[in-house]
Amino acid sequence: MTEQIDLIKLYSTRILALAAQMPHVGRLDNPSASASKRSPLCGSKVTVDVTVQDGKITEFAQNVKACALGQAAASLAGRNIIGRTTGEVARARDELAAMLKSGGPPPGPPFDGFEVLAPACDYKNRHASILLSLEATAEACASITSEDAP
Repeated sequence: MTEQIDLIKLYSTRILALAAQMPHVGRLDNPSASASKRSPLCGSKVTVDVTVQDGKITEFAQNVKACALGQAAASLAGRNIIGRTTGEVARARDELAAMLKSGGPPPGPPFDGFEVLAPACDYKNRHASILLSLEATAEACASITSEDAP
């Protein structure tokens, strides 16, 4: 019974609202890069498309098939992603992973809001789904950077 109550608390009204109001849903017609990530444990999957100009994300779209926690994380990422650099996305991904896995602080500005997912720290089987959007975005951005390298 206690586990059921904890799960109900985990799926708070705020998390459900974020999941329902995800920005940048879909795919871009002509992205600079795309990446897909999948959680083998739960089957959640995220595909992102990015357009990058002058080192910053100018367009972003995501196709998210995930639980409410993964959707909420994708929603938070989508709200803050336009105008970000590859480094900022990678930093947010790393900070979110540290928050979930080792009790670190949530990602800092401009990626505010991820603290709502702090209750998921105790649910390791949910971590991969929560990280998918930022992981896919970082991977897509890194592929552009590596293409530009000599």
